[in-house]
Amino acid sequence: MTLSPLQTLAIIACIVLGTMTTRFLPFLLFPESKKPPRFILYLGDVLPCAVIGFLVVYCLKGVSVIAAPHGAPEALALLAIAFLYRWKRNSLLSIAGGTVLYMLLVQLVFI
Repeated sequence: MTLSPLQTLAIIACIVLGTMTTRFLPFLLFPESKKPPRFILYLGDVLPCAVIGFLVVYCLKGVSVIAAPHGAPEALALLAIAFLYRWKRNSLLSIAGGTVLYMLLVQLVFI
């Protein structure tokens, strides 16, 4: 299906409007001069950990410990991530290092 130039422009305008709304709305609802509600402060404290937990579960949901390689690449990558973070306290380094190790293991070792 081919879109007309007007349809394409309308889609782009809707995307821009949606993006701008989600970016600017928090600043309008919670200006810097006002203290945010306690519930919002609570969410700011607990959501980062919850999101990381969901991401770990999502990434490991397809791992089979019954079939070879029994989750070994994933386990080794998780250990590397934990080690790198404890060693350097750098999230980007630990994520990048774990990703590179996982890809090397999957592509070269556990073929």
